Amino acid sequence: MVQSKTAFVVYGVHKDGLRDPDGNLFIDEGIIKQSKEALKNQGINLVEEELIIATKKEARDILLPLAKDDSVDTLVLFTGTWVWAAHMIAAIREFAKTGKGIVIWTHDGSQGWRPVGGLVLSAALNEIGINHKFVYGGTHDIATVKRVSNYCKASALKKSMEMTTLRAFGGRGMGQTCGVADPSQWMKTFGIDIDTRDTYELVELAKSIPQAEVDAMCDWIDANFKSKVERIEGNFRSIRLYLAIKALKEKEGFDYYTIQSFPGMGDYYAATCFAQSMMLNNGVPTATLSDFNTCLTSIMIMGLSKDPIYYGDLQHVDKKKGEIKIIGDGAVPPCLANEDGVFLAGHGIPTEGEAGGLSIDLVCKSGKGVLARLSRVNGEFKIVVARCEVVQPDKAELDARRHECGIPFWPHAFVQVDGDVGAMVENWNNEYGCLGYGEDLYDQILDFGKLMGIEVIAF
Repeated sequence: MVQSKTAFVVYGVHKDGLRDPDGNLFIDEGIIKQSKEALKNQGINLVEEELIIATKKEARDILLPLAKDDSVDTLVLFTGTWVWAAHMIAAIREFAKTGKGIVIWTHDGSQGWRPVGGLVLSAALNEIGINHKFVYGGTHDIATVKRVSNYCKASALKKSMEMTTLRAFGGRGMGQTCGVADPSQWMKTFGIDIDTRDTYELVELAKSIPQAEVDAMCDWIDANFKSKVERIEGNFRSIRLYLAIKALKEKEGFDYYTIQSFPGMGDYYAATCFAQSMMLNNGVPTATLSDFNTCLTSIMIMGLSKDPIYYGDLQHVDKKKGEIKIIGDGAVPPCLANEDGVFLAGHGIPTEGEAGGLSIDLVCKSGKGVLARLSRVNGEFKIVVARCEVVQPDKAELDARRHECGIPFWPHAFVQVDGDVGAMVENWNNEYGCLGYGEDLYDQILDFGKLMGIEVIAF
């Protein structure tokens, strides 16, 4: 989960103790302090500028260094009172060239003439096409504060992608036309470099993992899962593959990865289910089958959520009930298990990876969040997102519910979708459902789309 470092800058011409004709200070220091604290309480790391901007020189002196500060990802321009927009616009334009997010936050109330200062500056940015968010409201309304903080977090996500590397192990899995990527488009849009390698080095590294490391991992599984690891070579290979990916990431420093899984790795060495589960559990965005769009969605969701993503097939959609069953082929972060805990299973499908290996067996925990998918339509990126809630079937029905798909030992999430689930599915763009936990994810993804210039289809 990325952390936003946001510059908080107050502006207004009537400052330095200037009072209105009734004798009141134009700029209310108490409101400024409350607003800063409200953002901090939402997990925003603030850079607090003490000088209140009123002149062109002050705007240059404050905003240009912030533009050059690579640790800052967002600028909150807080309305102290009214302002001459012409004194601000040129410096803001230079800041905007960095691609960092800009929020104009105007606390409500008649005192201080704040609405005037907020509206005139937002209109100035609109006039010359500077992307920003205008938020009107006070700290007494948590929804207003979250509109600001969510935008800051979305901006931090955008910046976190820049100059990162995705390692692609192997080619396209299972003929996924909807999972391919144009490396130039990824670099242009997100600043992510795609570095493609075959799986030879990975397999050779896996084979070289000392047995002592494998045994230690087996002991960890025995202590943390509800089932024990059977000490057989096929299971050892699954564990070696995980340890090899982890070691290679530490050695070479890539940020995310995709892996072909099968045909290929899952046929001649081991299924990737266990490795994928554990790397997601470690907070590393990834995707099976070299599905780049699922990996991109994983990067997006895991950058915004405290919990890792669960991606699995939209295995059944009940339009009447608004329920979707998400069932992954043995890959799920163990930390998402409900109170029943985590179990081990075999991969189970020889036609999709004859080598076999370990997979994860669990039911996902309850919680509110989103189903989201960042992918391409006719070569252009789009996001589909819907609010949802992961629910727990009745205990008496759970076993039967898991047998409905014919593969009961694969991980299940029972998801209740807000809105028109039928329309959502008809706009979906892959068989994978990408599930993220967090009530604020929906609004943060909308903001991310706005920042990136990507159309969002929201339900």
